Amino acid sequence: MIRALAAAALALLAFAAPAAAQPAGYFDNSGRSDVLTGGVRMIPITTSKGTFRVWTKRVGNNPRLKVLLLHGGPAVPHDYLEAFDSFLPREGVEYYYYDQLGAGNSDRPEDMSLWNLPRFVEEVEQVRVALGLTRDNFCLYGQSWGGLLAIEYALKYQANLKCMIVSNMMASVPAYNDYAQKVLMPAMDPKQLAEVKALEAAGKTEDPRYMALLVPMHYEQHILRMPFDQWPEPAVRAFTKVNQPVYAYMQGPSELGAGGILKDWDRFEDLAKIQTPTLVMAARYDTMDPAYMEKMARKLPHGSYAFMPNGSHLALYDDQANYFAALTGFLKKFD
Repeated sequence: MIRALAAAALALLAFAAPAAAQPAGYFDNSGRSDVLTGGVRMIPITTSKGTFRVWTKRVGNNPRLKVLLLHGGPAVPHDYLEAFDSFLPREGVEYYYYDQLGAGNSDRPEDMSLWNLPRFVEEVEQVRVALGLTRDNFCLYGQSWGGLLAIEYALKYQANLKCMIVSNMMASVPAYNDYAQKVLMPAMDPKQLAEVKALEAAGKTEDPRYMALLVPMHYEQHILRMPFDQWPEPAVRAFTKVNQPVYAYMQGPSELGAGGILKDWDRFEDLAKIQTPTLVMAARYDTMDPAYMEKMARKLPHGSYAFMPNGSHLALYDDQANYFAALTGFLKKFD
């Protein structure tokens, strides 16, 4: 299905918005080893199947506050997060774009045994070490699948974290599927929903009719609440670059719930073990239940909650002012 969305998205590419003004000295590259590459580094990642390289890009300088961005998907590249360029530089936040293994500008090995949660956690840890991020400055941001990965990372490596943000991700895939079944789907046109389910049951998620139905009834309602032909260029670009085999293996073929290897993932009770100050970001029209996410914030010993009243799964676009006010307000507490 993502491949079909990518094909449709190719026709919508446009120019990105300009970045905001930066504080004095924010782009001082003195002593940096990545000056020649504009902040880009290819970091070697050791796995049981060999060594591969992942792509990262640094923006700015701040020894007290460095944010590593975990994109969604799995295997949807970092591109859609580029809206951060309009907000984080003016707050003096140093941040890192990062394409996880199998995504975007990083290596794309075809060994399916690599696509498992423990290996992804170790990948994030190797990236942290390579970038020199420490407990004194390291904040981890995860959106959607990236939020799931951030939770898993914190459960093993919270000693390395200064703060964390979980955006648009519930702490339980079964609870997410239940919300889709009981809240999202009943609000859809029953005839169209039945046709979508029939196409899924027949394994025809690449059929153009599948996306023709899903774009107005799902994507424009719960993923990014704008007409599809007005979606921002970085979001469109990200969908054109998805690694479909990895996405389908982990998330599953359906866009109305998760059915891949993550379908039984549930860490809600384990949230109580995370002592890292954590912001949980939810949105009214998201595929993720905002009421459940508010409970997540209460379950976390040092959790806080931000609600986007006009937003969906990509609230960083469709409720942008509220989203970045909440995000940067949280981050500045640690600067």
